[in-house]
Amino acid sequence: MPTAGGTSDTASLDRLNSAVNSGDLDVISRTIDEVVAPDVLFHAPVPLGATGAEALKRVWEVLLRAFPDLHVAVEETVVEGGKVAAMNTVTGTHRGEYQGMAPTGKTVRYNEIFIFRFVDGRIAEIRGVVDVLGQLRQLGAVPAGLDPAKSRV
Repeated sequence: MPTAGGTSDTASLDRLNSAVNSGDLDVISRTIDEVVAPDVLFHAPVPLGATGAEALKRVWEVLLRAFPDLHVAVEETVVEGGKVAAMNTVTGTHRGEYQGMAPTGKTVRYNEIFIFRFVDGRIAEIRGVVDVLGQLRQLGAVPAGLDPAKSRV
């Protein structure tokens, strides 16, 4: 039996990443059912009204509707103690509605970091930080010179 955080876990994460990069929602949904626990704890910006693996599926529905050519490139992974951390670069072209914005045709490139905790070979918890501000700047929804850290209300 593979140890937690071992090759079994990274193989499961590789399967999920390959499914995501297929752009096929059916493949993504089936893969989520296979490698993600149904009650996965998901600590990242997700659509309201969904929890667990269903929330993860809805995230991909929203993203692929907006960015049909979305691609997640895993830049680096760290494996330790039943967890896998992945630093990714995401690219895609805004061709569908996204967060109330009509398609712009603009290409985005942004970074994200996720930490996946595995239990019995399945993803049981996901913690993520996504550069949503950078993404929205590239789409023109946020002025390029705006620095929220320096803004005063």
